[in-house]
Amino acid sequence: MDKTKKLANGLEMPRLGLGVWRVEETDATNSVKWAIENGYHLIDTAAIYKNETGVGKGIAQSGIKREDLFVTTKLWNDDQGYETAHQAFNDSLERLGLDYVDLYLIHWPVEGKFNDSWRAMEEIYASGRAKAIGVSNFHQHHIEELMTTAKIKPMVDQIELHPTLTQENLREYLAKEGIAVEAWSPLGQGKILQNPTLTEIGKKHNKTAAQVIIRWHLQSDIIVIPKSVHEERIKENFDVFDFELSEDEMKQIDHLNINERLGADPDNFNF
Repeated sequence: MDKTKKLANGLEMPRLGLGVWRVEETDATNSVKWAIENGYHLIDTAAIYKNETGVGKGIAQSGIKREDLFVTTKLWNDDQGYETAHQAFNDSLERLGLDYVDLYLIHWPVEGKFNDSWRAMEEIYASGRAKAIGVSNFHQHHIEELMTTAKIKPMVDQIELHPTLTQENLREYLAKEGIAVEAWSPLGQGKILQNPTLTEIGKKHNKTAAQVIIRWHLQSDIIVIPKSVHEERIKENFDVFDFELSEDEMKQIDHLNINERLGADPDNFNF
């Protein structure tokens, strides 16, 4: 399997990376270093995670060339709007200690503001300080509303996605529009790791349920960013390129869908 996915603008984005949601600043530094040591090239953070500085330190301490990494951060809701988005982006770059990010995302579709935020992001993209721009937690109707004023289509939509929330209709729409799908909470926040279907499939391949889920994402053309603060788990999560799920196994996992959200619905959030 190709370890990168080509975005609409031609940029190659790693298909498997490290997420750092709910990771403390100091833990983020170690997690990022361990991830890079074990072959990860995609690191995903956000302003609201309050760990961009720790992520930046981990990158700096890893010794990896900047051009060999793909770093994502996100614009928080309080900072949405044209001028505030510009300032928030500058602040994120400073905390990360970087000259540019590879992907900048609008974190949530704040009504009445995301179109202005996107205008700022298009300018940031044009400046070269973000190599790609996209959105997070956008339903189809949010993207359609965004495109009434946008000049550039989002290149990525990062959404809650796991075997009990497969979001097939949204994924079909995004594929048709040439927008890459990226999953947050890809392991269902650990709540499905004891699922008998997943554990049985894992036994056949000598893999854990988590590895089976990550492989399911990859074979479903989904970019995936599992989180961990444990070195062994970080290493284990990346060890998924040496086996393949059968068509029948993929269908079994698809059928675990119960449209179960573990996070907020993008149509009904108050933060």
